[in-house]
Amino acid sequence: MFVTSALTGCTLMDLAQGCEGTDAEVEEMAALNILDSRHNRATVARGFEEVDAGCWSDSGDVMVYAERTYAFPGTRAEVAAHYRAAAQQDGWSPDPEAAPDGLSFVKESRSLQIVFLTAELLAEEGHGSRPDLATGYSISVGS
Repeated sequence: MFVTSALTGCTLMDLAQGCEGTDAEVEEMAALNILDSRHNRATVARGFEEVDAGCWSDSGDVMVYAERTYAFPGTRAEVAAHYRAAAQQDGWSPDPEAAPDGLSFVKESRSLQIVFLTAELLAEEGHGSRPDLATGYSISVGS
């Protein structure tokens, strides 16, 4: 508990209390159709079969999130074209604060982001070397 307190200024109890009562929102977020929208050549990555969803709290800020990770043999441009169309069709708008070529969208109080995976990012998240994800991506929603 000391490490958590030192890093965040909160105890583990504080972190848990911030997420109290968010279970229904986490379930709703995990069930969003946009998370299952994928390019027709994208596949659910091994080890990522389930939607990763949850809540975290830090210094009073509470974030509910859901994320899917896909392996994809194509190009980033193909992924971008797919999600620009899918997001618009699902009622998402380009995030006005994001870079013009970014893949960030907003809808009500939620944000949607597509992130292309790199070896460095996978290593940072504890997934080691994953050649199958060399051109993969993740799609995440948060509120």
